Amino acid sequence: MKKPTLLKIVSCLAACVLPLGCGKKFNPASGEVSQAQAVETGNAALVSVQNPEQYPLVAAGRVNAPDKLNVTGSVFPDISREIPVISLASGRVVDIRARLDDNVKKGQLLLQVQSPDITNAYDTYLKAVYDEQMNNKAYVRAKDLYAHGAISQSMLEQAEDAENDAKADLNAANEQLATLGVNKSHPSSIVNVYSPISGVIVAQNVTNAAAAGMTYSGSATAFTIADLSEVWIICDVYENDLPQVHLGQQAQIRLDAYPGRVLNGRVSDIGPVLDPTIRTAKVRIQIANPGVLRLGMYVTATLLSPRNVEHAVVPATAILHLHDRDWVFEPAGGKQLKRVEVTGGDMLPGNMQEILSGVAPGQLVVRDILALEATLEAQ
Repeated sequence: MKKPTLLKIVSCLAACVLPLGCGKKFNPASGEVSQAQAVETGNAALVSVQNPEQYPLVAAGRVNAPDKLNVTGSVFPDISREIPVISLASGRVVDIRARLDDNVKKGQLLLQVQSPDITNAYDTYLKAVYDEQMNNKAYVRAKDLYAHGAISQSMLEQAEDAENDAKADLNAANEQLATLGVNKSHPSSIVNVYSPISGVIVAQNVTNAAAAGMTYSGSATAFTIADLSEVWIICDVYENDLPQVHLGQQAQIRLDAYPGRVLNGRVSDIGPVLDPTIRTAKVRIQIANPGVLRLGMYVTATLLSPRNVEHAVVPATAILHLHDRDWVFEPAGGKQLKRVEVTGGDMLPGNMQEILSGVAPGQLVVRDILALEATLEAQ
């Protein structure tokens, strides 16, 4: 069906000036159909027509539905589900097994780093092993000497303390090797870095042959992985609309890429600071991701109020859609029609559409905007 355009209507109005006319009307004397007139009134919102009866009017109906607030926003990761992948060993990257935007599994090998930290840690471990063995022998010998009265108790205690210190150093060296992921039985200067969670790599800070780790690169973070099974929708809500927003409020999410799909979320945070330029607050909606939400996507969020309000309902044919704005024509007295901007809501059965603002229930509107356009185009 061809939709009327405001540009055509305005163009026709500009061409139809008194006393010239346009459209068609019936002449009873001659039995002929002649042009019905639509004339310019000097007010862009008004249309003057010769025969208003040619444009049937209909009274707006009424419907009780939850109050709604439509806002726009974008998809962001849930920061509590963003995990940095850290290379504890500093050195040179010798192999990368994953890249930016890859889906990875928990425990998957991501990269390998050749690091002198391993050599130093293994050297420390071997010295700790030898020191502990020597101190253990000295302690055993001191216990035997003390049992035969050859040394004092303080000397035995010194030997025991040295043994305990050696054990502590050995345990620390073991922990350091375990932290770096080194197998003591088969030591290697190559450190494997694994994924701590399943998700998508949303940031990559390393490349092949580049430095890794804090010592050489200045950052321990090699990758950032985000679990996108749940995401945030961050919306801008104007200051005057904030009283309609509440924590836990239900929200319906619509995507331009999937126009027929509606996702459900809830308001999890209302920003305490307004943007001083556009006077909006950030409102965060938590939503489960069925796999279609991608970071950076633009969405429209409809925030649903728990209370029902009364809205007008008009035929969908009565609404003029132009540049993301909706209009209807109302009788303005005499032979004039007035163009009124409205806020359209949901489509309803019977080719009816909900009107959130601009028209009250019971108000008369032109039933078919195409009839008005046809008259104007017929000039």
